[in-house]
Amino acid sequence: MIELHYWPTPNGHKITMFLEETGLRYAIKPINIGKGEQFEPAFLAISPNNRMPAIVDTEPADGQGPLSVFESGAILEYLATKTGQFLPVDTRSRFAVLEWVYWQVGGLGPMLGQNHHFNRYAPEKIPYAIDRYVNETRRLYGVLNKRLDGRAFVAGDDYTIADMAAYPWIVPHEAQGMDMADFPHLKRWFDAIAERPATQRAYALGEPIRAGFDLTKDEEARKVLFGQGAKS
Repeated sequence: MIELHYWPTPNGHKITMFLEETGLRYAIKPINIGKGEQFEPAFLAISPNNRMPAIVDTEPADGQGPLSVFESGAILEYLATKTGQFLPVDTRSRFAVLEWVYWQVGGLGPMLGQNHHFNRYAPEKIPYAIDRYVNETRRLYGVLNKRLDGRAFVAGDDYTIADMAAYPWIVPHEAQGMDMADFPHLKRWFDAIAERPATQRAYALGEPIRAGFDLTKDEEARKVLFGQGAKS
């Protein structure tokens, strides 16, 4: 069983996308970041950077008791290794995937996060900061668009954790000031992933969580939140 400590943000969606693709048994433990639950001692014990998502694998391969993993890129790599899915074994193909996972966690996510902050949440609108991060967002979209020219997915012909890492950060493209018509290869890739049943199930998970359903009483919520969607 994978215990997923989660809130429906881009980094959280990465992990539910993977779990829904593989059919791996999991249970969601909501971490309401709006209420500051990411600072509670029990969560900090598994995610010392007070950021979600984090996981606890109650049945790791080494058989030495529960294993916790924090940071979304590390979680994707761990789960891909555990299941043998969405991350190739051969060295060249494996690192073609991992370099784009690290590109996302080191660049795409943080820069687009700053875009979101200064455009939507900052109490003071600072034109320099907005321009800086919108322009960097456009540059990163351009990098991904060029990469996808002639490739079905980020690392090649196969859908991998590199795609799962990047996709959730492209979902709010309008709020980021981006027009997908300017990035045709990226748009084709984005639309293909949006149509995957596992992607749709992963995003549907956010609705009952945001609505605050009581997971101990609402049976329909439990069916969704405990990862019982059909494997795609």
